[in-house]
Amino acid sequence: MNKKRTKEYKMLGLNIAYYRKLRGLTQLQLADRVNISRTHMSNIEAPNMPTSISLDTLMDIAEALEVPLCNLLSFDR
Repeated sequence: MNKKRTKEYKMLGLNIAYYRKLRGLTQLQLADRVNISRTHMSNIEAPNMPTSISLDTLMDIAEALEVPLCNLLSFDR
């Protein structure tokens, strides 16, 4: 992973965790909805472990959370 994007990956993970909790979902439930492992979902959300994510998976997560993709990519809050 590009170290230049570490902050963005952290913020992306925090945004995903925020919307997941807002929807009342566990990491396992969201992972099942997007067909990834719970461990991978946990790694995506972990702020101390920036993990890259494919665009397809990101779009699947946005769809499962019923939020516009741009909300997950908004890092200005």
